[in-house]
Amino acid sequence: MKIITIGGSGFIGTYLIELLQPEHQLLNIDKRNSTAFPHLTSIVDIRDYDHLLPAIQPADWAILLAAEHRDDVSPASLYYDVNVQGTKNVLKALDEKGIHKVIFISSVAVYGLNKLNPDENAPAAPFNHYGKSKWMAEEVLREWQQKDANNKTLIIVRPTVVFGPNNKGNVHNLLQQISSGKFLMIGSGNNRKSMSYIENITGFIRYLLQKNGSGYHVFNYTDKPDLSMNELVAIVEKAMNKKIAAVRIPYWLGYLGGVAFDIAAVITRKKFSISAVRVKKFCATTQFSGEQWRQTGFTPSYTLYEGLIKTIQAMQQES
Repeated sequence: MKIITIGGSGFIGTYLIELLQPEHQLLNIDKRNSTAFPHLTSIVDIRDYDHLLPAIQPADWAILLAAEHRDDVSPASLYYDVNVQGTKNVLKALDEKGIHKVIFISSVAVYGLNKLNPDENAPAAPFNHYGKSKWMAEEVLREWQQKDANNKTLIIVRPTVVFGPNNKGNVHNLLQQISSGKFLMIGSGNNRKSMSYIENITGFIRYLLQKNGSGYHVFNYTDKPDLSMNELVAIVEKAMNKKIAAVRIPYWLGYLGGVAFDIAAVITRKKFSISAVRVKKFCATTQFSGEQWRQTGFTPSYTLYEGLIKTIQAMQQES
């Protein structure tokens, strides 16, 4: 098939293109070049419709990955300019080029924090600009599909926190802190996290393409079991042969520390790895149901534990 990835130069997109390239004809559109696949990439900002339209070529599927997703994006309006208006621009261009099948990579951030294992039918309650803008983008996409439901296909995939080799996100930062011996547990550590290993989530997207379905579908994606922070730290300690000092600080103190770093970031105009939002997310329970994707028949290539070990081994090779 001919497949366009929008925003495929990032972590998920790079793994996805590598997986799909032997089987399909690919084009990647991103505001920055792909370090792994520059020959497949057209550099376009999706906020710029006039440049976006000629870059998009007729295809069987479009996979939308482009998003502002970091916790410290400034100004906050960028979340909406890229994630919402950018999505509108993409859909307008897809209509112009006759592309009617879309896979949208959303996020479980649309549900908010400390929910009771929500499934795909749970109400949206995002707590930050990223989650709000992702939900608004979903609404734009649903409206697009429902206007011509007989001819248009929309599949929304909401991954939990995605990790794996070469990722520099929250899980990588946690592993790095444990490895360096600078990790400090905030709160009880009993809060549980749903996580997604990169080669499993890209495998699931490939599986959806192979099925080449139609209509409207939404899937949370998470690799079980959901580990508590204490369990996750214990696994990493054992794999890295490290022992972390059993020092804990209460949530309220950790949160105040995050606020202090936020104030310092404004004053110094520097970005810090600690912030109030990150402390809040670290201490929150973020568990999500994955029953819907299991009913599709997809079989992940790796267990969650195997994914963690592969990620840790890759980090150790880098250092």
